[in-house]
Amino acid sequence: MRISWGYKIAAVYILFVAGILFLAYKASHQHFDLVTENYYAAELKYQDVIDHQNNVSALSAPLEIRNSSNQVVISFPKDFAGQPITGEAYLYCPSDEKKDLRKKFEIHDLRYQLLLPGRFSGQYQLKLSWNSGGKEYYQEEKIMF
Repeated sequence: MRISWGYKIAAVYILFVAGILFLAYKASHQHFDLVTENYYAAELKYQDVIDHQNNVSALSAPLEIRNSSNQVVISFPKDFAGQPITGEAYLYCPSDEKKDLRKKFEIHDLRYQLLLPGRFSGQYQLKLSWNSGGKEYYQEEKIMF
């Protein structure tokens, strides 16, 4: 039995429409994590971040950041000797918001040890902000676990 060309065109059209509807359904159920909820407000304050990064570049030596599967060790330069350092370490996971980790710290020596709960794996971005001697500092560093 032969199928006429009209039925073949109708079948191709119906398959095309079904494929487009399936892709629209799958796309509407996809989960996306935003970098930040208030993106525009954070963008307006970005000049402060640039100023804090410039404060870091004026230091005599860069920060030393070492990581293993269960900790991150941050060594501050001798510019901060004898001064208390308060700040926040934020491990940002670009692929999953649930894996992010924020820890506030206050130290009086030049070394901070961030202990990680469980085993971390994948790529993270360490966003480190701290205050010492009335100046604010900010540095970002990519870390692989």
